[in-house]
Amino acid sequence: MSKLASRHVFTSESVSEGHPDKVCDQISDAILDACLAHDPDAHVACETAVGSNLVVNLGEITCANWDAINPRAIARDVVKDIGYDAPAEGFSFDTFNYLNGLHGQSVDIAQGVNRMDVASQGAGDQGMMFGYASNATPELMPAPIVYAHGLLQFFTALRKNGELTYLRPDSKSQVSVMHEHGVAKELTAVVISHQTRDVPIEKIRKELEENARAYLAETKLLTNKTEFFINPTGRFVIGGPCGDSGLTGRKIIVDTYGGVGSHGGGAFSGKDPSKVDRSAAYYCRYVAKNIVAAGLAEKCEIQVAYAIGVAKPMSINVSTYGTGKVSEQKIEQILMSQEIFDFRPGMLIKDLGLKTPKLWSYRKSANYGHFGRDGFPWEVTDRVDALRTAAGLTAAAPLV
Repeated sequence: MSKLASRHVFTSESVSEGHPDKVCDQISDAILDACLAHDPDAHVACETAVGSNLVVNLGEITCANWDAINPRAIARDVVKDIGYDAPAEGFSFDTFNYLNGLHGQSVDIAQGVNRMDVASQGAGDQGMMFGYASNATPELMPAPIVYAHGLLQFFTALRKNGELTYLRPDSKSQVSVMHEHGVAKELTAVVISHQTRDVPIEKIRKELEENARAYLAETKLLTNKTEFFINPTGRFVIGGPCGDSGLTGRKIIVDTYGGVGSHGGGAFSGKDPSKVDRSAAYYCRYVAKNIVAAGLAEKCEIQVAYAIGVAKPMSINVSTYGTGKVSEQKIEQILMSQEIFDFRPGMLIKDLGLKTPKLWSYRKSANYGHFGRDGFPWEVTDRVDALRTAAGLTAAAPLV
């Protein structure tokens, strides 16, 4: 892969938990969490659609004790927690209409996945998945997506703790970062579109820019040339599912690396870990992050490919964008050996504990990016020493 230009601006966007597509992702993942709590071997492919005063669930679920799970109640709890609590706005947790079209999983798919031997469990579908990491930020993530997510998390906190009472749940951000030789140098533009109650636009723009500047000051990348665009259309009162329909899985770039690196095309939310679209993408992030944390490369992208029903990956590819301290071929050999990482679906699911989340939940992963946040097993850098030893480097190294 070619390197980006030595001096360039890269832009990433994020959307808040109240964005219509994210409402759907959270409902789908909350249903997944409930299924896994009853049955760690549940097979879940849950889709959600939302519109004005409407929530619809579709998809395939096979789960022991399914009768104990109430998708309608789960959907209402998620919407309430997000903050849609005003029926007059056209979408509220206590008034929306609900339709349930969930049914059992296809036996044709199940026969390739349901195997007693974990090591021989086949992939739930064909496809290729990617994982990425770089030393651009402490999170080992690209800077633009980290700042875009962080801004919306900050404003969500201001909304929920009552500091800015006119904010409503739906919002988007976009951050443009000037880089030189891969290093973030300055923020060139910041865009924030936030749903509000009907208050003067001058007040909204002033207060949101002040708060955004306060948050971004910690990056030390603000300059007197940084441009801010706050609610640039002038009014954003009608929002959420009343303003636009939503579907599970439509924010795949927001969910990953903000457009940096490659994407296999598969979405995450609503899918149990037998679906390698999700679990293998998590594992690729885990591997790439450990490679960068170990100092084997400044940037790393991992690609893995599967065939449905087959445990052994079709291929594993490593790209370090010319930043590797050891060759890509050497890293690939380490990965193919299965001594440190095992890309077979059953084994990677077991390695990360993806069937039995305890201190984390899939719903939590659905907001503000699946990567770059503490608390998820794929973000742990516990293979650093093993990687350095296998690569012939000194055993211990600080995170880069």
